[in-house]
Order: sequence, then structure tokens, then C-alpha cells
Amino acid sequence: MFWRAQIAGWGLFAIADMLAQRVAYHSYAIAFARTGVILACLVAISTAMRRVYVTRRFAHRVSIGGVATIALLSLLGALVVASMIVLVHEALPWIVPPDRRGVEEFFVPFVHYFFALAGWSLAYFWLRAEMAEQAQHRRTMRAEADALRAELEQLRLQLDPHFLFNALNGVAEEIPEHPTAALDMLRNLTAYLRHSLDGINHTVVTVEGEVTGLAAYLAVQKARFGERLQARLDVTPEARRRRIASFLLQPLVENAVKHGRREQGLDLRVCIRGDGEWLHVEVSNAGTLASTGATRRQRPGIGVENVRRRLALHYPGRHAFELREAGERPEGKTVVATLELKGEPCGS
Repeated sequence: MFWRAQIAGWGLFAIADMLAQRVAYHSYAIAFARTGVILACLVAISTAMRRVYVTRRFAHRVSIGGVATIALLSLLGALVVASMIVLVHEALPWIVPPDRRGVEEFFVPFVHYFFALAGWSLAYFWLRAEMAEQAQHRRTMRAEADALRAELEQLRLQLDPHFLFNALNGVAEEIPEHPTAALDMLRNLTAYLRHSLDGINHTVVTVEGEVTGLAAYLAVQKARFGERLQARLDVTPEARRRRIASFLLQPLVENAVKHGRREQGLDLRVCIRGDGEWLHVEVSNAGTLASTGATRRQRPGIGVENVRRRLALHYPGRHAFELREAGERPEGKTVVATLELKGEPCGS
């Protein structure tokens, strides 16, 4: 980065300086020769100055002493350049005849290149500060990304582990009398676990992939509860191609199965549709929300809190989540969870 900026900066300076020399001496040969000597001096001096600037004295902010050092080095550098110009004129008198020389032969270049080296020094520290700020920003972004990934993994692992134990117990109960049904349960359970393991390494999946996991989960639950569970997944073709945070819908479906009313059969429906930048999700089931004084509502459910936190991480300021009851009569009430997600999830 230093050498790219060094070559580009002094290259532009050399072009401007050569044009100025051409106007002063009315000769491209003289302008080219003088600029070549001056440019070699400036590159060598600025490279040497950089060796001083990378020392511990200039590691942090430039102090008053540092400014004095910059001024002193610029003066010394300008002195070297001006002296080289005088020596070249002595060695090659045809460039500037002796009768046309004067104080300005040394003084004008001295002042001119002092400001050039001082400006180079200021540009060097400005670029170094910008690069340090960018590096710090990248480190901060990586740290935030690592923290986000760790939190997402923690949230992912909070999802109800009892499902696995219940499913395995259901398989064990079915093996003696209904081995075919038990085999189907194992196949569906395998599909669900494969989807679950993939979700650990992929925090963002397609809606179709998420629905595949839900279908495997519901198939296992269907084998457990039989006709007491009626589930339906409605997904529009446009929505299937969209991307969504993995296992974002799983806790909502688990809650619907776990807390839904099954006395007369649990009717569960998952509806997913796309609308421009928005993805609309609705999970509904027969049942009611627990009252405020109910025992199971004494602390927030892990599933719902998990969903809220993951929404805040994946869709900051771009989501809406609502859990409500619908219907008037107790026996006809349903619980509806609605999600509205805008744009791509963070982490994709």
C-alpha cells in the first residue's frame, strides 16, 4: 500500500514539476533531466523519512515534538534537494549559464521542496490513520460477526431437545406391533436430523429447505399422534426460492404441536407466501393462548423468545412478529403466529 501510494503520488508530482520546468527553461530535455534528478532525491528522502515515522515515537498521535521532527526532516530533505540542484548546475553549466544564476537558484527550490516534503509527510500520516481505522473497522466487524455466529449457534441449540427423545420413544413403542410405521418414523426422523445438522453450519437456507425440515418433523409427529394431528403446508412457488434464517419457523411449529388442542384433532396450517421484498408466514393451530396467571406462562417460552432474538439478529428493523388468538367461542379458537420479513436475512 505504501509503495502504491508512493509511486502514484510522486508520479503525479513529477508530471506537474516537469511541466513547470519546461515553462521555466523552454526545453523538454532540461525539464526532463532536472525532474529526474529531483524525483530520485524526493523518493529516496521520503523513503528515509518513512523509516523515522514508523518508529515508536510516531506509533500513536503526532505530538508537538513529532510536528517539530517532521518540520526538521522536511527542511533537511529540502536542503539536500536544493544542494543537488546547485551541484547539477555546476556540473552541467549549459542548463543554467553562470551569469543567470542567483540566490533564487538555491532558495526557491529549497522552499518549494520543503513544502512538498511536509505535504508528503501529512499525506503519509493521514493515509496511515485511514488504514489503521479501516483495519480496526474490519477487526470490529469480524468480532461482531463471530459474536453473532456464536449467539446464533447458542440460540439454535436452545430449540426443544425433547422432540428427539419423544420421537425415539414413539419409535420404540411402535416397533413391536407396527414395525412398518416405526420404520417410516425413523426415515422421517433421519430426514429431520439431517436438516437439523445442516442448519448448524448454514444459518441461512432457502424457504424450500426450511419447509423440507418442517415436513419431516410433522411426519414424525403425525406418526406419533395419528389422526389427532392434521397438518398442511401451503407455500407459493415464488416463496420457495426466497432465503430465510434456518430453523426460524421450527419453534413456532413445535409450539403449535405441543400446546395445540388435540381432543377433537389438532388442525395445524403453515402458510408462506412472497410479496415483493416481503415474506409473509402464518402458523395457525386449534387452541388458545395461556392466560397470564397460568403456570406455564410464569416464564417466557424458550421457543418464542428464541424466535424474537433471532429475528432481531437476522432482520434488524425489518420484521414484524405477532402471536394472537382468533375466534370467539372457546372450542373454535385458534392461535395464529404471523411473521413478516423484509429482504435477505443478515448472515446470508
